[in-house]
Amino acid sequence: MDLVGVVVDLLHLEDALNRVTERANAPIQDGQAIRRPLSVVSANLDHIAQFGRQGRWYDTLDYALGLPESRSSSTFQHGTGNEDWLVLLDGAPLVAEATRLTGEPWPRLAGSDIIGPLLDRAEAEGLTVGFLGGSYVVQRILSRTVTRNRPNLKVSGYWAPDRKDLVDHESSVRLAESIRASRTQILVVGLGKPRQELWMAKYGPATGANVLLAFGAVVDFLAGSVQRAPDWASDNGLEWAWRLALEPRRLARRYLVDDPPSLIRLRRESRLVSSATPAGVANPSERHPLSAGGAETISPRSEEGAGTENSFIPAGRHADVTVLAVTYNNADTVEDLISSLRVQTRGLSLRVVVADNGSRDSTVELLARHPDVMTVRTGGNLGYAGGINAVMRHADDSEAVLVLNPDLRVEPGAIGLLLDRMRRSGAGIVVPRLLESDGSTYMSLRREPSIATAVGDALFGARFTGRPGWASELDYDAESYQHPHRIDWATGAALLIRGSLAKRLGSWDEQFFLYSEEVDFFRRAREGGASIWYEPASQMTHHMGGSGSSTSLNALMAINRIRYIRKYHGKSYASGFRSAVLLAELLRSYKPSRRGIFKTVLDEDSWSDLPRPSGGPQSPDSLETFPSGTVIIPAHNEEAVIARTLRHLAGLAASGAVEVIVACNGCTDHTAKIAASFPGVKVLEVGAASKVAALNAADEAASRWPRIYLDADIEMTPTAVQMVFDRLTHSDVLAARPAFEYDHSQASPPVRAFYRARRRIPSTNEALWGAGVYGLTEAGHARFGEFPPLTADDLFVDQQFETWEKAILNTPPVRVVTPRTVASLFAVLQRHYRGQAEFVEKAAKLSSAAPIPTGLHGRGGTGSRRTARELLGSIRGPGSALDAAAYASFVVRARLRQKGIAACSGNYKWERDNSSRA
Repeated sequence: MDLVGVVVDLLHLEDALNRVTERANAPIQDGQAIRRPLSVVSANLDHIAQFGRQGRWYDTLDYALGLPESRSSSTFQHGTGNEDWLVLLDGAPLVAEATRLTGEPWPRLAGSDIIGPLLDRAEAEGLTVGFLGGSYVVQRILSRTVTRNRPNLKVSGYWAPDRKDLVDHESSVRLAESIRASRTQILVVGLGKPRQELWMAKYGPATGANVLLAFGAVVDFLAGSVQRAPDWASDNGLEWAWRLALEPRRLARRYLVDDPPSLIRLRRESRLVSSATPAGVANPSERHPLSAGGAETISPRSEEGAGTENSFIPAGRHADVTVLAVTYNNADTVEDLISSLRVQTRGLSLRVVVADNGSRDSTVELLARHPDVMTVRTGGNLGYAGGINAVMRHADDSEAVLVLNPDLRVEPGAIGLLLDRMRRSGAGIVVPRLLESDGSTYMSLRREPSIATAVGDALFGARFTGRPGWASELDYDAESYQHPHRIDWATGAALLIRGSLAKRLGSWDEQFFLYSEEVDFFRRAREGGASIWYEPASQMTHHMGGSGSSTSLNALMAINRIRYIRKYHGKSYASGFRSAVLLAELLRSYKPSRRGIFKTVLDEDSWSDLPRPSGGPQSPDSLETFPSGTVIIPAHNEEAVIARTLRHLAGLAASGAVEVIVACNGCTDHTAKIAASFPGVKVLEVGAASKVAALNAADEAASRWPRIYLDADIEMTPTAVQMVFDRLTHSDVLAARPAFEYDHSQASPPVRAFYRARRRIPSTNEALWGAGVYGLTEAGHARFGEFPPLTADDLFVDQQFETWEKAILNTPPVRVVTPRTVASLFAVLQRHYRGQAEFVEKAAKLSSAAPIPTGLHGRGGTGSRRTARELLGSIRGPGSALDAAAYASFVVRARLRQKGIAACSGNYKWERDNSSRA
């Protein structure tokens, strides 16, 4: 019977006793059972809460690998259902559900009910019995009680370990060896849920026992230290209330918080299953397509993927795992990483690809000493997500992708263990145990961020680590780091991603630059139906500091937590979370490393000053791998600015890495001559002074995709070009634009106030228009064919795509020089409003209009109301209020002026801002 993901064996008492004693009588050789022990579990509501579908330890018992030391390096045996686990029916609600599903009554087989008859059989058949659990005092009482009441029972030993010993691997190994030396046949394990089941799964085979009984409080019951519920309470399903009354402090959470949800799900998620189905797996072929059916081996390298041991697989050949690392001044650690990866090639084919984010030390030179390591120089500091995205395409032909920090040392066998866990459990992502440099376990497991966890962490930090999980994002429980299980997410220093999942999820979100990008990736994986597993047998040593540490990076970490919450939650929730972050920074503002962060979190205008992607000159070797595409620049009398724009693209054009086309439309100055002076730049002369005509003419002349359409006065770095081309080439988006920043350093105070307010309006960061640049794939361009005769080409393009078809990239920002004078700003605004009016009119004629966009400067109807709400919501104090007032006054006046011009003549000219071109 499948009860919320836990498969229970429906047996009567005699059948259960026969199963246990039959296995207990199996022969033992050299103190070791010949086959894996039979682990017997009593399933009640608490077991479902712990190991059921919604439980923290779901699937953990079914695929336990046992002690790492007991495996061979290539073949791993694991539990195969009823053969190794016997799950008995316990608890009145479960008994009632079994009766409902089968139509016949079933007995309750609690550990406290079965232990008496089982000890009777053990005594009669001469089986040796050991007792593990309880305090030392309870064990002494139990010893005297057993001697008095069962004089013929062969007791092999009593073990009362401290909890700290149970969560310590070496101590648990010694404990298991002690039990093995006693030649115990039946081991009664009373450590409490879930500790007893987890300990049995990991260390049970090493005890040498034939049978392990996870019977919780049985040791206390046998010793008489805990009173059993009277018959009237047990018969009426009230044993829980009796135990709660006796031990309210210990059991209140279990009975009043954890168990009720399981009781509700019990009726909805229960069904009968075949007796051949492995225990705990309702349908393994569905949930674990790569691991159905028992023991499995790690596949040896195929001849195609095989290479010389200690060497890495080149591009173009299949690799079991492609390792991706992002470096930035990591000369002190990168050699250690590479050498530790070479050890992993014994039995696995690996490809190693490193994205170097503009290191200024000897990192690149050190990597060059390894010809089988593919090094991609990104041309700037793209951030962690940007670096991963730059090299992810090199993992397309791999079973899995392993993302690693450059300051890691991969311990022997670690990658094979991660891959094995992925294959066995069907996981989408698997993370290893991370070790500090001194060998201690690094607390790397995390829970999904929430207001509650943020408040708990703000108030308590690393103190009171035993607080409830809902009040701490970090998992402090030492037991969590001893056993494999499902998690929400973990520190992104090391994660193995199933290849198909990596392709499905696509690019990492580059808005985070550094920190929180892994939280976002893990969440998208979970929402896509993938499970995330922690595998403690796989170990990697993290030297820390690969990203460096500074007050600005600490501030970025705090800000990116807020950005993450804003991405997935509404405004009110995000505001509450931001308040919790402010509280945390206020309480820690006395620390040197946190000084100024509270002010930064409070002042959103300062967020743009935090570390972000930056570009640099492209080196010759990086140009060889530069993504292909075309940059189209329409220009009308732009002699004052065209050289400034082309200077950034000159190296790309001269090398032929990118096709650069300047389409001069109706130029009467030296724009064409200046553009032609740049080697590799193709210049077109279009007679009409029309931006649309220039765009269409350049499209006809261009030969490459994707394409970037760049205004002649916008400066775009090669790194930004690369990131846009990469995203358009290697993802499903059809359109994208880079980040942008306003340069209003030479503008008058009213103009600066206008652009400060505009930058605070969220919708200005959600569309393709507004930056003077956007990119299209061939399929995206096919949505409309030729550019129509509209002033606002970027607005038109933006409205051709759904939200999920376009991307705003966190690139090194393009530089948008704002108008300097009030008059010039009015001219630009009038052109914008005319473009909007043309778009709406054309859309109405075609009867195929997408919704009018909301944002730029406030549009009629719903758009204006939304912009007004966002403008009011951007006010954080007197300064931002004055900026908002300036913005509103410019918009109202410009709209009225545009309406007046339209009413008077309807004849327009192209309003040009010459002040920024001075």
